[in-house]
Amino acid sequence: MLSEEAKKKIARSIEKYPTKKSAVMDALRIVQAEKRELVEEDMVEIAAMLDIEPVVVNASAAFYSMYRVQKPTGKYHIQVCRNLSCSLLGAEHIIDHIAGRLGIKTGETTGDKVFTLSTVECLGSCGTAPMMQINDDYYEDLTTERVDRILEDLRKEA
Repeated sequence: MLSEEAKKKIARSIEKYPTKKSAVMDALRIVQAEKRELVEEDMVEIAAMLDIEPVVVNASAAFYSMYRVQKPTGKYHIQVCRNLSCSLLGAEHIIDHIAGRLGIKTGETTGDKVFTLSTVECLGSCGTAPMMQINDDYYEDLTTERVDRILEDLRKEA
């Protein structure tokens, strides 16, 4: 069930678009930011608010890798780019390092629900590869030492 705050944010988002349907991605983002995952019930409520069929909402959520459908996400969602530029500059090594450091595999969440590790195809920062996005923040020109500092700082905030 969507919170009243999420419903208010979605209502404000709808006002930005020429049609309600156009707000589907922002509505999904709003709900996921609050709940850390998207479930069927949420998508039905979003569909009702946007006057569209739930299958349309579900299709959007399933298509884009930034949405976590039926998969709880940790407080910090680590998304490491593995596209060509990042791969050539060591993304696989960074992914393996993070997985080893956190004791999880790609696609998994730590037992304490603090970190989720994912790979994505492109985050549009090829000139600063390898890079990752954690929640809404970009971290570029990664080394294992820099990754360790980032993870330590986030762990302290959790």
